[in-house]
Amino acid sequence: MAEIHAACFTQPRPWSTAELTDLCASPLCLVKTLDQGFAIVRRAGPEAELLTIAVHPDARRQGKARVLLTGLLAELHSTGCEEIFLEVVEDNAPAIALYKATGFAALSFRKDYYNGPNGKKSSALVMHKTL
Repeated sequence: MAEIHAACFTQPRPWSTAELTDLCASPLCLVKTLDQGFAIVRRAGPEAELLTIAVHPDARRQGKARVLLTGLLAELHSTGCEEIFLEVVEDNAPAIALYKATGFAALSFRKDYYNGPNGKKSSALVMHKTL
């Protein structure tokens, strides 16, 4: 998972094997995997947050991210979760298009939220979906 995450992200920074292991072990987290991809959601009562979704660049444009996301949304809904939030780098057009296509809407904006390589900052778009 760490290799896939590193291949996908520079901003926000990729997560380490230890960070991913800790998240996957948490009883609050739901993890979905596919060949060359994964997604992690953390649940808190009736709300959830999409922490990350990653599909290796060599496996993109095959619908894998949509399968991961729709699977997570269905499972969350079936367990009584009422809404889900996420943050995405403001210029990540493919991710934003996926989220909009699956029913997410922009909720707010966090200026200079992410620290990237070489001190570059990027803002985050906060998105929301009622389940």
